[in-house]
Amino acid sequence: MQNGRSLRWAGVFTLLVIVAISYVDRINISILITDPGFLAHVGLSPQDRTRQGLLATAFMVGYGVSAFVFTPFCAALFGVRRSLMYGLALWGVVTFLSPLLHSYGLLLASRILLGVSEGPLFALAAGYIKAHFDSRENGKPNSLVNMGTGLGLALGYPFVGFLVGSYDWETSFHVLGLLNLALGIPLVLAFVHMPQPESGLPRPRSLAEAVEQVGKIVRGALHTRYLLLVTVLTAAFLAYLWGSSNWLPAYLKEARGFSLREMGWLAALPQYATMLAVLLGGVLIDRVARRHVPLVFVAGSLGVAAAVWLAVHVEDRYAAAYCLIAANFFWGLMSPAIPSTVQHFARPEHTASAYGVVNGAGSLVAGFMPALMGAVIGWTSGSQGGGFLAGFSLLVGSQLVVLACGGLLWWHERRPAAPRQSAPQHAVRR
Repeated sequence: MQNGRSLRWAGVFTLLVIVAISYVDRINISILITDPGFLAHVGLSPQDRTRQGLLATAFMVGYGVSAFVFTPFCAALFGVRRSLMYGLALWGVVTFLSPLLHSYGLLLASRILLGVSEGPLFALAAGYIKAHFDSRENGKPNSLVNMGTGLGLALGYPFVGFLVGSYDWETSFHVLGLLNLALGIPLVLAFVHMPQPESGLPRPRSLAEAVEQVGKIVRGALHTRYLLLVTVLTAAFLAYLWGSSNWLPAYLKEARGFSLREMGWLAALPQYATMLAVLLGGVLIDRVARRHVPLVFVAGSLGVAAAVWLAVHVEDRYAAAYCLIAANFFWGLMSPAIPSTVQHFARPEHTASAYGVVNGAGSLVAGFMPALMGAVIGWTSGSQGGGFLAGFSLLVGSQLVVLACGGLLWWHERRPAAPRQSAPQHAVRR
């Protein structure tokens, strides 16, 4: 067990690295669908946008189901440390062996399995932070872990683009698989330690007790105010992340004519904007009245929608790239507001489970955006103003949903409420 207060931060930075690695694994496919050799290997044509998008959707289906259903089992039966090691081992092996899969169906199954293995990651990270940090001091560790999302995407696009451009698509799978096994597992062994017994739910003595615990978690979460509205908002919010991150490389390469290496770096720039905006969004939330926080969704979604619309309509390709950077910045501003909103509406004892429901269900629904965009891109590719323009218009539509949900939340909360006990306002993401 880590006794020194400073040593606990080593575990936080370890979790940041693991989250970053996991996001590189997730977007690997979005680079590879621009490579003819990879498409030929799994029996896909460059025009088969729907099945290309399904590769990303398959991951998100596994991820959403796992985050919603399997997380309580992992935490209860194995604990945080062992669950992290088992997850890293599973997704490292799956990634490394993926080039051996010579059919689209097998690759699709491997993406589902990868999503299942990564689903509990953020909940396990939250368990570590809860065990080592008081509620008044857990904002910084949560923010650092959440930055792994943007860091993984920012480093992943150019890194995978370099591997594919300099070597071949098989190398990207092998390198990422070894990264999980050779870097992630040793870091967890060295720095992620939990107090004994671990805090949180009592460890069940049987599978039946574990199932009963899952039922209690879900029932408690269903008492959260505006649960459905916040879940719909989260699904639309995450739909932009998964739709844009999956199709951004192909858009930059095929619609805007950037080279593979240029595309890798340009696809990374929006992620750096997201990292900056996440930090600014957290500061903004702390400075405005609680009842006005939903206006962050209203302003942010309008910014994302306008920036994406400009990106697909401007003629200059670099101007289009700058617009996409702006879109990610506005998206990042909204990111801390989602966990903050869940924490505000949920009862203190149901906060973690309510966020698990919101994140799991939202991720599951949002995971279909890559496939839906792929279908629209494929269906409209031969029409004037179609193709990527029509596909990226779905991202604009998703932000209109965020706008509507944010407006409804603000309408209900616009009057000052009587003081009441609520969960701490620290940031915990999907």
